[in-house]
Parts: sequence; structure tokens; C-alpha cells
Amino acid sequence: MSFYQIIDPAFGRYVLGNAPPKQLATGFDWVEGPVWFGDANCLLFSEIPSNRILRWTPDVGISTYRAPSNYANGHTRDGQGRLISCEHGLRRVTRTEHDGSITVIADSFNGKPLNSPNDVVVKSDGSIWFSDPHYGIASNYEGFAAPQENPCNVYRWHNGDLRAVVTDMNCPNGLAFSPDETRLYVADTGRMHSDDAQMIRVYDVATDGSLSAGRHFHTIDAGCADGIRIDSDGNIWSSAGDGVQCISPTGALMGKIFLPETVSNLCFGGRAKHQLYITATTSLYRITLNRKGVQYP
Repeated sequence: MSFYQIIDPAFGRYVLGNAPPKQLATGFDWVEGPVWFGDANCLLFSEIPSNRILRWTPDVGISTYRAPSNYANGHTRDGQGRLISCEHGLRRVTRTEHDGSITVIADSFNGKPLNSPNDVVVKSDGSIWFSDPHYGIASNYEGFAAPQENPCNVYRWHNGDLRAVVTDMNCPNGLAFSPDETRLYVADTGRMHSDDAQMIRVYDVATDGSLSAGRHFHTIDAGCADGIRIDSDGNIWSSAGDGVQCISPTGALMGKIFLPETVSNLCFGGRAKHQLYITATTSLYRITLNRKGVQYP
């Protein structure tokens, strides 16, 4: 069986027949939130239930970057190369400064604690956008069980101002901007123990950061979309129950990369940003593509 499926012929130019997915490490408890550090030639990712951030380095393998991690989930980098992290345990978004100190970006909204920030992206204007579903407080597996005090929103933080910008989703999760930042894609994975519809929605982004025209974009046909990333042509690469799925900017499924585990998240990295790093339940994978990912900012 091939490791990929071509639905749109264009997808055949994205995958390389002699470059199958490679398992880099395994034996973890639910890994998430990969982010590539090209200047350090390493990948950071979260093992949420074990309360640590791990580091994968070529020719070295796995080491611990931070433990405890406050049950960190999603990560990204800002324009100065600093790590931005979503923490379930302390229900906050933080920035790791170059000296290693931690700055709290947001931990409450309208005087009430956030739920459990999940995924995060940084726009070119320096604004930080993050999703805040309830998964980290719904049980003690990925954080600490606690009452939900705020709706499950997507927030935009800019120069100390925090605003809820997506308020019409069940449980927003993965986030990604189109290459020109005029669209924001958001994965809705639904509330735990419910039959909520699961889909990717898209919103138009105005120059002032406001969103409009929220609409259905795509529904994954195996499992659901969790983490999502964008390539340089604006195609969306999404996690799925059967691996990774590639979706065109028009919302059409272009092709699949099959993996033996449910994928949680992914990111582009490597020397030319042409490698896709994939966190999938208990393992970390990498596949080399004939594509280049968009890096934010």
C-alpha cells in the first residue's frame, strides 16, 4: 500500500515517492504542538500528560527542554524568535524570553480565568492569536479538572489588549493564517462527550484585526482536523484520523499521507522548511515534501 493517496493530480507534485514518512521517536503519551527552531536545528513539542516539553535534534534524538511544562500544548515563535506557549495547567499563554524568563501574555478574560489555551499563531504585526477550548480542564489527563468560566473562544492579543475574535464555535482548536494573512482558518474539534459538528472554518481578516464572514471551509473525512498548517501556495495541511490531509485554498481535498496513528498536530521545518514534522498520538514523524511551509511571522 502506498503511503499517500493522490486525489488532485497537483498533489502528486507535492509528495516524493522515495521519501516516505519516517518515525523519529515513539513511546510517548499524547504528543502535540510541534514548533521548528531552525537557528537551533531542533524541534520542540509537547507531551501533555507527562507535563513536559521535549526537544528532538538530528543525530542526537530526544531530550527534555522543560519539565514541568505546566501541561503545555501548542507552541509557535514570534518575530524575535521567542517561544510562545499555551499552558493547560496554569490556563495561560506565555512567552519565553531570550534569557529564559517567562512572561505571561494572557491568563484571564473579563476577570475570569481562561479555560485551557490550546493552539497559537503570531501574525506579522506581532499580534498573538490563540484558541481556548475546555480540553485541559475537562479532566485531569491534560491538566487539572476545573469549572469552565469563559466560553470557548479564539482570542487576539496585541500590545496588552485581549479581545475575543471568534465566539461562534464549539471548541476552537488549531489555527493558521493564509500566506497573505487575509484569512484565518480555525479547526473546531467539538466539545468532549458531545456530538458537535467537527470542521475547519475560515474567517476574513481585516487590517485592524477584526474578523468577518465566518463560514464552513472543509470537513475532514477521517477523524477530525486538530492542528493545521499552510504551505507557500496557501494549501492547508491538516491532522486527521488517518494521517495528514492536504486541502486546497478552495476547500477541496487534494491528497492524503497515511500514518498508523491519529495525528494531533504538525509543522513545517528543516533547512528549506520543506519537511513536515508530525505529532501522532504516541510518536513523532517526519516526511520530506516538494513543498515549502509558510512561517509565522
